[in-house]
Amino acid sequence: MDGTMVENTSPILILLGPPGAGKGTQARMLEEKFGFIQLSTGDLLRAAVAAGTKAGKAAKAVMEAGDLVSDEIVTAILADRLGEPDCGAGVILDGFPRTLAQAEALDAILQVSGQKINAAISLEVDDSAMVERISGRFTCGDCGEGYHDNFKPTAKTGTCDKCGGTDMKRRADDNAETVAQRLQAYHAETAPLITYYDNAGVLARVTAIGAIDQIASDLSFVVSKATA
Repeated sequence: MDGTMVENTSPILILLGPPGAGKGTQARMLEEKFGFIQLSTGDLLRAAVAAGTKAGKAAKAVMEAGDLVSDEIVTAILADRLGEPDCGAGVILDGFPRTLAQAEALDAILQVSGQKINAAISLEVDDSAMVERISGRFTCGDCGEGYHDNFKPTAKTGTCDKCGGTDMKRRADDNAETVAQRLQAYHAETAPLITYYDNAGVLARVTAIGAIDQIASDLSFVVSKATA
């Protein structure tokens, strides 16, 4: 061997956005349209633990002890996953990186594989609209049908339109104060990433308040341009 590295040109996309911005939904739509593989931190950890990989075993031990899995373990699991054949079509990273340290670790992984980040796409939301969107959600405890105080109220207060059930449930953390705190924490944690990827020339911004199909169309345009 002459030591020459064959460049891997598989696209790498990153979706950035606060809880409730629709990252998962949009990632799945991009996956279907472009044939990319969506990778989220949670899915990666569960798969690695189930497969019993070296990094997966390390993650399992940490989780069973009730601790947070370190960046080193997460990036090791990600590096293993990116090397699998199905990732050759391209990858959408959903929820990773979350910090500058993770972003730098990702750069190191891609430098070894000869890959690059084609685009880091920030799903831009209006915080007050997000608070209204999330804090107004509730579901029928009997059939799981979803509702919203303002956007999709039940026809009869307290009664499910679908099954007639009256057991309406709200998530404990779906209240305006908690949502506002989560958004504040996200912005504080992610602001350095926005600057980092902007400086790298790969940042794109997409408005994520509005119709899902319009957001998907705007995202598809960005992705098509970034991977051309």
